[in-house]
Amino acid sequence: MSSQEAWSGKIFVGNWTEGSGGRAPVIEPATGAEIGVTGIATVGDVNDAAERAASAQRIWSSMSFDKRAAVLYEAASLLKARTELVNFWNIRECGSISAKAQWELDAAYDQILAAAALPMQATGMLFPSAMPGRTNTWRRIPIGVVGVIAPWNFPLLLAIRSIAPALALGNSVILKPAPQSTVTGGALLASLFADAGLPEGVLQVLPGDVSVGDAVVRHPAINMISFTGSTDVGRQIGEICGRLLKKCSLELGGNNPMIVLADSDIDGAVSCAAWGAFLHQGQICMQTGRHIVHRSVAHEYATKLAERARRLVVGNPGTSDVHIGPLIDARQAERVHRIVIESIDAGAELVVGGSRRGNFFEPTVLMNVTPQMSAFQKEIFGPVAPITVFDSVDEAIEIVHASEYGLAASVHSRSIPAAMTIADRLRSGMIHINDQTVNNEFHVPFGGMGASGNGGRFGGPANVEEFTQTQWISAIDKPVQYPF
Repeated sequence: MSSQEAWSGKIFVGNWTEGSGGRAPVIEPATGAEIGVTGIATVGDVNDAAERAASAQRIWSSMSFDKRAAVLYEAASLLKARTELVNFWNIRECGSISAKAQWELDAAYDQILAAAALPMQATGMLFPSAMPGRTNTWRRIPIGVVGVIAPWNFPLLLAIRSIAPALALGNSVILKPAPQSTVTGGALLASLFADAGLPEGVLQVLPGDVSVGDAVVRHPAINMISFTGSTDVGRQIGEICGRLLKKCSLELGGNNPMIVLADSDIDGAVSCAAWGAFLHQGQICMQTGRHIVHRSVAHEYATKLAERARRLVVGNPGTSDVHIGPLIDARQAERVHRIVIESIDAGAELVVGGSRRGNFFEPTVLMNVTPQMSAFQKEIFGPVAPITVFDSVDEAIEIVHASEYGLAASVHSRSIPAAMTIADRLRSGMIHINDQTVNNEFHVPFGGMGASGNGGRFGGPANVEEFTQTQWISAIDKPVQYPF
């Protein structure tokens, strides 16, 4: 399936139109072939969109909660009906294997349904007053216009994660998708919500370069930024939003540790490790990026993880049933290769893998990685499992905290109390015992600490906190008589 419909070469501003920045090709990472074309927005398009969104938001937020919910329920239904189309583009444009594409679609569907239930929730509280006859109402109201800047690795889910609750709670949205996923994470979503009955101007999609994202962040009519991406870019966005006194929610990078204690079920731990390290070619912020293993079981762990890595099939997910597809582009493939080579040169042992073929990179296991090596220090975003050995729990925790990131972690032990004791000492937004680090449940608040985010959370009740602001209204029958 390759139909491109109305969006080919266009941007979405409530209708499909030519972007001021011209057109850009959609490149398949597995082959380098051009498989489509999208429109490109400019700063001028952002200015127009922001004014349009502000006007549309006032009408949208005044609609009854059941009508807003109905649009979201219809969007969820249409997403399921378009499974074949959406998965086609996720595989071809983003290099996803079919199982990952289907999981992402199912998770996005769950996110939309969860968001659809938000408008019917209580919107505030009543507080007592020391003033006779006064009522104090504290309520949540929409923020206004939300700018969503989404990444390319899970473009459907990580855009929907912000778009759906923002819309449900009465905001309008301007979506700036990543250049590598403008169809899956942009055009398909615009069509989805338009066909679901979302009023014109409430969701707009503006593909473009860094200048477009910067304009979205800086525009005074855009009241909040929801950004998912690298820590370096997140810091820049946070600095700009801070100066503008603009709310921002930053879900950033991770270098996520998996601690394997001496008493662990090694076969179970290795199964978790392979999934956490190699899923979607390791291009996940929650990737199991540091394998911190007790010395007494490190050799067994490395051997069994290498065996699993050797069994994984690398290839084009658009034409074959494979486990590992391409990295998103040549720049990323070169970066992963450079990190592996630098670490080997610094003394790491290559157990398996390490080879690059175009945008494809073999599942790789490195042993004897130290905190001074690139494979330990950097968020690799590739199918690489670096193993660091420890001798004591205190040393393991020190190794974990040698990184500034604090997104996800896992601890493996046959003793839940022992694992919980370690979890209590870890600085991480999410900790999973006897599991891997790539976990997501739409109803559980999700987010990181330290360099992995600014404390914002997505999911469940946290969505209400993120995508609304609070207001106090007091009322009394007769004006108060003050001393002067």
